[in-house]
Amino acid sequence: MTDSLAYFLMSWTDLSLLLLTAAGTFAGIYIGAIPGLSVTMAVSILISFTFAWDVNDALALMVGVFCGGVYGGSRTAILLNIPGAPSAVATSFDGYPLAQRGEAGQAIGLSTVMSVIGGLIGVLVLASTAPVLSEFALQFAPRDYFLIAVLGLLLVGSLAAESLSRGIFAAALGAVIGLVGMDPVTAEGRFTLGSMQLLGGIHYVVVMIGLFGVAEAFFQLHQLSVKPVRQNVEKIIPSLNLVLKFLPLSIRTSLIGVIVGALPGTGGDIASLFAYDHAKRSVKHPSRPFGKGAYEGLVAPESANNAAVGGAFVPMLTLGMPGDAVTAVMIGALVIHGLNPGPMLMVTTPHIFWFVVGALVLANLFLLIFGLMGIKLFAKVVELPKAILIPLILVLCVVGSYSLNNSMTEVYWMLGFGIAGYFLKIFGFEMGPIILGVILGPLMDNTYRQAMASVGDSTPALLIELVTNPLSIILTLAIVLLLVSNLPLKRMIRGSENG
Repeated sequence: MTDSLAYFLMSWTDLSLLLLTAAGTFAGIYIGAIPGLSVTMAVSILISFTFAWDVNDALALMVGVFCGGVYGGSRTAILLNIPGAPSAVATSFDGYPLAQRGEAGQAIGLSTVMSVIGGLIGVLVLASTAPVLSEFALQFAPRDYFLIAVLGLLLVGSLAAESLSRGIFAAALGAVIGLVGMDPVTAEGRFTLGSMQLLGGIHYVVVMIGLFGVAEAFFQLHQLSVKPVRQNVEKIIPSLNLVLKFLPLSIRTSLIGVIVGALPGTGGDIASLFAYDHAKRSVKHPSRPFGKGAYEGLVAPESANNAAVGGAFVPMLTLGMPGDAVTAVMIGALVIHGLNPGPMLMVTTPHIFWFVVGALVLANLFLLIFGLMGIKLFAKVVELPKAILIPLILVLCVVGSYSLNNSMTEVYWMLGFGIAGYFLKIFGFEMGPIILGVILGPLMDNTYRQAMASVGDSTPALLIELVTNPLSIILTLAIVLLLVSNLPLKRMIRGSENG
């Protein structure tokens, strides 16, 4: 116990580790805020710089970048409606309307505090229940991941605003976009129209930047004569009463984030969408309508995506399986430093586990400090004249898209999706369901095919497993309940009564 506490506090008491964690968190915030500069990319680059370092130094820096980067995506999501990372997509649904109401400062301040609360809850669950959660994650078969993907697609009912039919169309369109490229099983082209360039698929970040960033910039051209909303930045740190008011929701959505984050191959993007849906269904009296600047719609995804960081470390440290793309890269870093991520890591080198836990807590504390710094300056971005703001948005979009693969092809795709998104917005389509489809479409396709292969490509055998396995039964019932809740029952009842 004494040794565990010593390793937990190592990053706190060693000045070099303290500074590395702080530097990583600070850099992560601003890397995450720039569309296209993903946390995964940053951690991948860090490996080449840190492979000769001591393992503790390397982990301290990477943990800081990870925590800061997940939070940083909310900055541009709130201010410019351009999520800096996929995990901040749900944040933009109510964060950007808050900025349009002149409340960008309060929105960023509240998102910072709730992100830290979510992050600390994730670390607490990691430290106390890692072995239990890892065993739970092992129970998920490909069929269960398929059911989770279906559950995620049913969130279209929460993201589609007034029109469910438009939401379903948008989600289906996103799923088709996500499936473009080389078939992972047969290696044949899908939806490529014979183009060699499309065999590599379309990066979902390009789609996200185009639909949210470029489309919003084009849409703002309709409002050039409208003066920017003056932001109230007098009070950016949320009051204790406000934090306590949203604390129950933050705790619930943080637990959602931890559980989803602990499932290998998922991450904060799926967790934040699940959390937003939970908030929309469970909060009876929101501060404002969801999608119009409800603080609950900001608290839920920000708590969940930061809690998912702690969840992602669960399978990484206990099973040697990545919880998301970032932890997949960090597994490589541990191997380079001579460690063997997996069940024996907790036995042979338990100090690594407790060091990571301590570094995560410290990174979240730095996140609170750095996250509340510079908010007044950031909030002024929204007050820029549109003649300056729109070109700024477009420059950010071009830089973010080009930086993905250092290729102009991504820029062209980004512009194409921006134009398409502009017309979709004009005709009342929401961008959220499209991104949902792009993210979950490939996951649903791969896991369904894996599930079918596991039962010898027999549909009856798969159906039998769905109704005989306890976990699959629970997920199937959840799908049925969500499906029923998304149906316009009142309209159906009225139609039958009129008939």
